[in-house]
Amino acid sequence: MTPYPLTWLYVPGDRPQVVAKALVAGADVVVIDLEDAVAPGRKEYARAATAELLSEPRPGVHVRVNAPDSPWAADDLKALTPLPGVSGLRLPKVTSAEEVAAVAESTGGLPLFALLETALGVERAFSIASAHPALRGISLGEADLRADLGVREDAGLDWSRSRVVVAARAAGLAPPPQSVHPDIRDLEGLAASCAHGRALGFLGRAAIHPRQLPVIERAFLPTDRELEEAETIVEAAVREEGAQALPCGRFVDAAIVAAARRTLTSARRT
Repeated sequence: MTPYPLTWLYVPGDRPQVVAKALVAGADVVVIDLEDAVAPGRKEYARAATAELLSEPRPGVHVRVNAPDSPWAADDLKALTPLPGVSGLRLPKVTSAEEVAAVAESTGGLPLFALLETALGVERAFSIASAHPALRGISLGEADLRADLGVREDAGLDWSRSRVVVAARAAGLAPPPQSVHPDIRDLEGLAASCAHGRALGFLGRAAIHPRQLPVIERAFLPTDRELEEAETIVEAAVREEGAQALPCGRFVDAAIVAAARRTLTSARRT
């Protein structure tokens, strides 16, 4: 079992020097952003610079292309899909399974990740999550969603967050990463927000600055206590199959054993 990515570092596609720094910052995945981070007048430059950079293999690099209904989306897909350095595409503002399927049919099985950024996208979360085998994950774009819903307090997004977590798992996808924490100086707030997201079922988080990466990783890696508990559960399962009670009195079944194995796998990050 391969550990899921915990850190997804977004970087503007029209700033090649910043992209170069991001590639060595230690993120599990670097996401070159051609959409929100790039002004309309620099879209073509960002696409060309990204295509040049990704003309050779570079593991763990995704590209957030422009929204399907934008004037740049078709050119993004045409230019980037064949490149050996692209290991995934992030599709913004997805509102339907049909949008995912249409992109998937034109990208030859390249892994896709859908961003749900509107009320309609969240409402159709499971349909989108199960739209096509090429889709490997879904997640929220909380800034746009917050504006669409008119939500001011952070707690107002918790229902949407849980909805996306449940939809992803119901479709057999990895737990989704959290959306970005926009204040790059507020590391304490980031840590607290990550703890809340982990409690909701998220795994990992998008970042917009390298200084956020260690905070996110610490928040989502299992603690020593969690690792010890997982090792105890797995060892008990190896000795005796089926449901059982541990010496501490905790009841353990197949689902709990599977979760313990995932915990141990998530700690094996080199």
